[in-house]
Amino acid sequence: MNGQDYQRLALLGDKLRSGTASNSERDEYMYLMLLNGSITQQQHNDYKAGRNSDEILNAAMAIGAVLLIGYLLKSLFK
Repeated sequence: MNGQDYQRLALLGDKLRSGTASNSERDEYMYLMLLNGSITQQQHNDYKAGRNSDEILNAAMAIGAVLLIGYLLKSLFK
């Protein structure tokens, strides 16, 4: 992921946490998590199919927060 992807992930994560994300934004967040390798294809498929989608999304949000913290720390120490 590049800096713009992390910024987009942060924006989408904020919208998800505040409950203002549209369905397409939720889908985009999950797709970015898949592209980054933070969730598996099976998890993404289950999310898209509506199987445990809230649980998968919540787990992906926690993982996304850790990714963003790592990105910020990496940026600080460059």
